[in-house]
Parts: sequence; C-alpha cells; structure tokens
Amino acid sequence: MSALATLSQPSFRGVARLKDVWLIAAGHAMTHWYTATFYLLLPLIGSELGLSYLQIGFIMTVQHAVGAAANVPAGILVDRYQRKGLMMAAALFWVGFPYLLMGFTDTYWVLLACVTLVSIGNNIWHPTAISTLADRYPTSKGLTLSIHGMGGNVGEAFAPLVVGALLALFTWREVVVMNVVPGVFASLLILAMLGVLPTWRRAPAANQTPDAATSASAQRTAGAAASSATSSTTAPTPARRWIDHFNEFGALLRNRAMVLICLSASFRTMTQVSLMVFLPLYLTRDLGYSIAWVGVCLFALQAAGFAASPIAGYLSDRMGRARIVSASMAMTAVVLITMIFAAGTPLFVVCIALLGFFLYSVRAVLQAWMLDATPTAVAGTSVGIMFGTQAAGAAIAPLAAGYVADTWGLFAVFYFLAGTIVMANFFVFLMPREFFDKRPLPAG
Repeated sequence: MSALATLSQPSFRGVARLKDVWLIAAGHAMTHWYTATFYLLLPLIGSELGLSYLQIGFIMTVQHAVGAAANVPAGILVDRYQRKGLMMAAALFWVGFPYLLMGFTDTYWVLLACVTLVSIGNNIWHPTAISTLADRYPTSKGLTLSIHGMGGNVGEAFAPLVVGALLALFTWREVVVMNVVPGVFASLLILAMLGVLPTWRRAPAANQTPDAATSASAQRTAGAAASSATSSTTAPTPARRWIDHFNEFGALLRNRAMVLICLSASFRTMTQVSLMVFLPLYLTRDLGYSIAWVGVCLFALQAAGFAASPIAGYLSDRMGRARIVSASMAMTAVVLITMIFAAGTPLFVVCIALLGFFLYSVRAVLQAWMLDATPTAVAGTSVGIMFGTQAAGAAIAPLAAGYVADTWGLFAVFYFLAGTIVMANFFVFLMPREFFDKRPLPAG
C-alpha cells in the first residue's frame, strides 16, 4: 500500500501505527478527564455550598456560554497562526490549572470564575486538534476523528472510577488539587512531541477547488511520511489580513449544510451535557447510589461510547455520514424513552450503557461531516463555529434542565433529554440532498 493510501485511508491496523493520532487522542482524554471529574464533584460541591438544582445548572451554563464566545476566535487564531503543537499544550495546561484554584474556594462566584477559565482552555483544544487531524488525514476524517473521540471517552470513562475511589480517601478539595498533576504532565508531553508538528498548508491556487486543495494536502502529507521529512517539507500559507478571516467567517455562516450540521450537533450536545449534569444527581439523590457506584455507571456510559466511536466513524467513511448520524440519534431517543419506564430497575443501568453507545457514537461523525462541507483552508474556523454552536446549546441546556428538575423533579429531566435528541435528528433531515446521500469514500 502506498504512503498516500496509508495516510489518507487508514484501516484499523494502519491507524494503530499513527503516533500523532494517538498522542492527540491522549491529550483529548485529559480535557475530558477534567470535565468528567467536575460532573462527579457537582453533587458534593452543591451539597457543601447549599446550591439549588438551578444554581448547579447555572454553573455549567456559565462554562458553556464562555465556550460559545471563545470558540470562533480560537478557530480563527488556529487558521491564522497554526502553531498547533504549542496551542494544544497550552490548552491542556489551561484546562487543568483552574482546578488548583477551585480547591481553595468556598465562594460560588469564584467557582464560576474557575469554570470560566476551564472552558477557555477546553475550547482552544478542539479547533486545534480536530483541524490538525482533518488536514493530515483528509479522506478518513470519520475514522481518524473517531480515534480522537475515543480519547475523550477514555477520559470520561476512567475519571469517575479513579476520582470516585480517591473521594473515599480524600475530600473533594484535595482531589481537585491532585488532579492538576496529570494535566501538567500531558501538556509537557504534547509540547515535547508535537511542538514541531508540520501543520502549515500551502495556499490553494486561484483556480483550485476546495476538494482539489484537500487532495493536494493528502499528497503532501503522504510524501512527507514516505521520506520522513520534517516541517520544512511544507511551505507556510502566505499571511492573510484579518479582514480575510472575517470574510471567510461570513461565508461559512452562509453555508446551509454547515449551519444545519452545527444545529444538529448543538441539540445533541444539549442532550449530552444535561445527562452528565443530572444523571449523577438522579442516581445519588433519587436512587440512593454512592459516589463510587455513580462512577461505575458513568464508566459504563463512556466505555460503551468508546466502543461505538470507531465503528461509527469507519462506517460513516463508507456508508455516508447521514445514515449513521440519523440511525444513532433515533436509537438514542428510543433508549431515553425506555429509561423513563425502567426507572429503579436493573434495566435502567443497562440503558445507561446503551445510551452511551448510541449518543457518543456520532460525536466525531458530525465533526467529520461538517469538515466535508467546508473548505480545508478554514478548518479551524469551521470547528470553532461548530463548537461555539454546541457550547451555546450546552449553556442553555443545564439551566433549562435545572428548571425542569426544580419544578417537576429530577426524573422529568429524561423527558427533556428525549426532546433535545429528537430535535437534533430533525435538522439532519433538512440537509441538502447532495450532502445527505454523499459517501466520503467508495464502499469496499
């Protein structure tokens, strides 16, 4: 198999040899490790500070609202400067360090300031990492971004287990201080190994289409791999004016396919974030689970998502994104409705794992679909818009779900979750037909 085939259309075995993919996935695991840690700590923090469900929801609303504001500027910076190894290392440090401050506060408003800082770091990571992987593996975005997504699932799966065990020995304040160490280590590792990552792209010729630019990018990447070349093998993109970036941003907002994908992803994120905030509360307060057992349930949720992510990504590269996204979202709604009728039974725990399988399987597929619909040269900005839209939905969801819980009880949140995932699927069916039927790669 040629170098081009290996890099642009990796099989499961081929991807296993791609160190940059797995290292970036490991960094992604750390960003989600911190997120999952905070979800597990929320019941303890809420009890210690005497917070209502609405106030707990508002914490996550602030975090995601800041993310909505930070994503697009972060994406533009990624496209403009492209120091991606350095930016990923800085993002990891920025995500972890505020937890050190969090461990020493007993004030609600300082807690909000800490989660604000976490959000900024988290939303620098995604435009940087996703655009890097999409540029290096242009015709296998589904599979490659699914590997990246698996890293997130690993972080979210093991954090509840590890942190749940630590909470049996230490206070939550001591745990968040200790939690800074792995983030600093991962940041230094990314800086050491990817700080000189060759990520500059040549500017496409005036008569070159975005698809042609993508193909050329794949050939350059393959050539670099075949000759073990360094970053000097690719030329930097000529400097562009800031007005050019803003014009490109406006053009992306007029891209109907991208807007619909972003709206679908936003409602899917509303489902995910509300679930992660209120499932631990429901398990501890309504079902009487210990924090350790909550950690086991969250592990099951994420482990199932870990298993599903590469399968969905691989199939989406061959069968088309729309089929995988629509089917997975429909099954997510079915599982949520089943959970409503299975409350308090062993089937409820089984449904948690099934929910993780279908809900998390499409996260990377939506990212790949959005990048299919946008030019390669503005990948960072495109990812920034997508994650900004998702963050806006994530900012609204915990507050709305908190109001539902305060008004009708925690269990009513599951009706809210089912409604949001149905809306996410609705936007999929509004996609232009050429994108709905498109297969990124020939079958076989």
